[in-house]
Amino acid sequence: MGKRARRGGHWAIGALAMGVLLLQAGQGLSADEDRPTPSGLPVPRYVSLKFDKVNARSGPGDDHRLLWVYHVKGLPVQVVAESNEWRRICDPDGSLSWVHERTTDGHRTVMRTQAGPAPILQSPHVNATVTAYLASRALAAVDRCAKGWCKVHVGAAAGWIDAGAVWGAAEAPQCR
Repeated sequence: MGKRARRGGHWAIGALAMGVLLLQAGQGLSADEDRPTPSGLPVPRYVSLKFDKVNARSGPGDDHRLLWVYHVKGLPVQVVAESNEWRRICDPDGSLSWVHERTTDGHRTVMRTQAGPAPILQSPHVNATVTAYLASRALAAVDRCAKGWCKVHVGAAAGWIDAGAVWGAAEAPQCR
């Protein structure tokens, strides 16, 4: 009876250890399952183009057809899908393509896509003092966006711009 109790005790300790290992493994699996993409970053999300020459392809790989070449360093784009090395992006003109992940930068920018300039304000209020204007098709670096406003800077000018006045601030996917 003493042997049996001892064996049972070892089995209980072994089962407890196995349960802890399974629990830890399960936690690791659930963390991986929670990752929405290969990069672990959410989709959609905004990034900018890192270079002034970026190839846009029809699919995720160099063997896919070249659609066009972007020639605007800092262009804001929205990542709408991704593979390990490729990002499917939506650009300010509403076009979809695939670019290599190394050609994108996590620094956010916005672009004024409507005709005419948009005011950059001293504070995030409609009646705030205008400090500068963002011209049509111009880019601005984004510090942060919240509650319908983005804090931006362009050269020496800095301030707040209405998020609806620029492309690159909307939370929803911009291309379907």
